[in-house]
Amino acid sequence: MTTLPEPAPHDRADRYRRQGWWPGEALVARFRRQVEADPEAISVRDDRGAVLTRAGLWHAAGRFAGLLASRGVGRGDVVVQCLPNAVAWQVIFLGCLRLGAVPATIPVTTDPGTLRYVADLVAARALVTDRTYSGGTDDGVALRVAAESAHVVTAVTVDADAGSAPEPAMVLRDVASGAGPPASPPHAAGLAQLMFTSSTTGRPKAVAHTEDTLAAVNIGFAERFGLTSATPIFMASPLGHSVGAWHGARLSLFTGAELVLQERWDPERALRVIDRHGCAFTAAATPFLKDLMDLPWKGPKMAGLRTFLCGGAPVPPALLEEAAAQAPGTFVTVLWGMTEGGVTTCLPGDPPERITGTAGTGLPELELRILDDTGAWAAPGAEGELAMRGPGVFTGYAGQPEMYHELITEDGFFRTGDLARLDGDGYLHLTGRLKDLIIRGGVNISPIPLENALSEHPAVRAVAVIGTPDARLGERICAVVEPAGEPPTLDAFLHWLDERGVPRRLWPERLRLVDGMPRTAAGKIRKADLRERMAKEPT
Repeated sequence: MTTLPEPAPHDRADRYRRQGWWPGEALVARFRRQVEADPEAISVRDDRGAVLTRAGLWHAAGRFAGLLASRGVGRGDVVVQCLPNAVAWQVIFLGCLRLGAVPATIPVTTDPGTLRYVADLVAARALVTDRTYSGGTDDGVALRVAAESAHVVTAVTVDADAGSAPEPAMVLRDVASGAGPPASPPHAAGLAQLMFTSSTTGRPKAVAHTEDTLAAVNIGFAERFGLTSATPIFMASPLGHSVGAWHGARLSLFTGAELVLQERWDPERALRVIDRHGCAFTAAATPFLKDLMDLPWKGPKMAGLRTFLCGGAPVPPALLEEAAAQAPGTFVTVLWGMTEGGVTTCLPGDPPERITGTAGTGLPELELRILDDTGAWAAPGAEGELAMRGPGVFTGYAGQPEMYHELITEDGFFRTGDLARLDGDGYLHLTGRLKDLIIRGGVNISPIPLENALSEHPAVRAVAVIGTPDARLGERICAVVEPAGEPPTLDAFLHWLDERGVPRRLWPERLRLVDGMPRTAAGKIRKADLRERMAKEPT
């Protein structure tokens, strides 16, 4: 595997270290101190009833590390982890860290073909899945994927459905497929974890982070929102996605806080779990927040939850206003970020119009820049492509260095592909995605204003605005809607938009109704899938 570049030039790296954003400490060492300080504190629990203390998690992870080592998996080897939100996930993850292996965490919804592709991309030596992965009833699916991979020597299946057993039951199988020789370590500067992009278009990219780039975001969140070992974390977002892994699994180990997991999303159960365990922090995608707000409930919702970071998909201002009304004790803010890093949120105490109208401001030392069409700095307040540089930004794409170099400017800024502008206070205003722009008659149209307007319609559960092919104009504006109840009509939408003063140039010219939106593990709507589907339909 190609070696990835150093995390940052020496001048910036030295500054990040001096300022404390790069602590130079492995997460496993930090958690060990937490264990020594209070071994009987609860570390992780799931909705199947399994619970582990800090000491229990530490010892269970050590046993898993020993099992991997007995199969020849060692320091620097990549272990692909594809598991549901259960105590077992944290055991396997910490076990990899204790061994010095590199966990490559991916959502449990990943199909076998993509899982095999990922294992080959990162030259994985071990593959860990749930016994029921991809609809299986034993370890057969995992064994097939492992046997077809180029470097995997051990397949591990976890019985995460073992009820309240404190430790997961595991079966290790050697793969007798003649796996190739071990790959070279993928990062000379200390790769800590691989996470994968949501794959809105094409196959996943393996996003490489070091201990320091990951810690920088945990430190920033802890300081911004007052997170400590006494701030229990509720996590229903998939741990295999960057939101769950970074702001759930890693954050819990970093602060020592209890991690409360929910595997299958159920908004009513989520509210009860949050109340029962006193959860004070969570991060989740927009559909999670909408489901919670749509749920009938007596009294304030999420009464003990201090902070709800909402991202992964655009958050309509009306939804944030509804959250402020229904959950007055919870600070709900847009969370903008990528698997590649670079996090912005609003600040507690920001005025309502800033919380509903912006994507917030960056964590300390995150530099945001707007680029024009030529790649030069855009004028202040102008729209352009958002680029970022900072201590929490990734170090490359494992196995795909050419993709990384295409997106990095000469002075080290990562081009995100997001369209945005920065106001005079440094707050971010997202206006679209370069690839999502609709080009109608030579005019670029962002879908976000129309999506925000239509999302307020009572007949809309979810909406995506895309361009569909047109012989005359190139593209026409199409609203793809998942109805909430009685299916709406295009005329009804146009009347609704007219009443609200939405400019006619943004109005949809086509309407398509769907039973459900194709989504990534992060909750983003797969617009590429919708465009492909709609292109095949008669206009």
